Amino acid sequence: METQIPASELILNSDGSIYHLHLMPEDIANTIIFVGDQDRVHEVSKYFDKIEIKKHKREFFTHTGYVGNKRISVLSTGIGTDNIDICMNEIDALVNVDLTSLEIKKNHTALNIIRIGTSGSLQSNIPVDSVVVSEKGLGLDSVMHFYNRQGNTELEQSIKAQLGYEFLYPYIENGSTDLINQLNPNYIKGITATCCGFYAPQGRFLKAKGISDDLINKLTNLNVGGKKVTNFEMETAAIYGLAGVLGHQAVSVNCIMANRIDNVFSKNPTKIIDDTIKDVLASL
Repeated sequence: METQIPASELILNSDGSIYHLHLMPEDIANTIIFVGDQDRVHEVSKYFDKIEIKKHKREFFTHTGYVGNKRISVLSTGIGTDNIDICMNEIDALVNVDLTSLEIKKNHTALNIIRIGTSGSLQSNIPVDSVVVSEKGLGLDSVMHFYNRQGNTELEQSIKAQLGYEFLYPYIENGSTDLINQLNPNYIKGITATCCGFYAPQGRFLKAKGISDDLINKLTNLNVGGKKVTNFEMETAAIYGLAGVLGHQAVSVNCIMANRIDNVFSKNPTKIIDDTIKDVLASL
């Protein structure tokens, strides 16, 4: 008998689909592109040669189809690592749990997950409209602390000491070398910090003031095993962490919309996103 998951832990809809994503196992490919914005799902799937499935529930939109003979899904995750927690666990369940018996399958299926998202640069030499592929994700959120993971304790403690915030417990997770090597070699390779919000957690203050006014400076000068943090956003580290815990391969491709050091924003953000989508699809 395989391990059975209680119905209260793996919730299904009345049609048997998984709860949040509203998907059945046959609805997803083994290669899945994550985008944050639900409108960006179409911006990816418009380059498919054939679309066979379109489904959505809440902010989670999924299109599955083919580019040539390659079956690919594109899924909007929404914003933040809390949504990544939902998406990663539910897509894993779709391929590695029998949704009828709720038993974990004996044979594991590993998915390839590619995030295409927007990001801000933390270094002056990484300009807007460039692309950074994340070799590592630096988590400034808390999601992975709820999972049994193998971390780099010494490095993580060094990062915590450098940042100096008692409320932060940073974690480091690795991207998939195999997937990174499939992508455009001209992409900048770097370390991507993942924040738990868009404003104060990324050093932005409109009216409300906070306690991390020097966060940008600290992240820009952070020493992560002899390397600098290149950029930050809101999903990468959790994707990498959960891919490791669940046995999948993941890579994050970051379109640089803003340079937070030079205070510059892209004049044509849709072009760099569209160019990157086409480039990634060609790589796959």
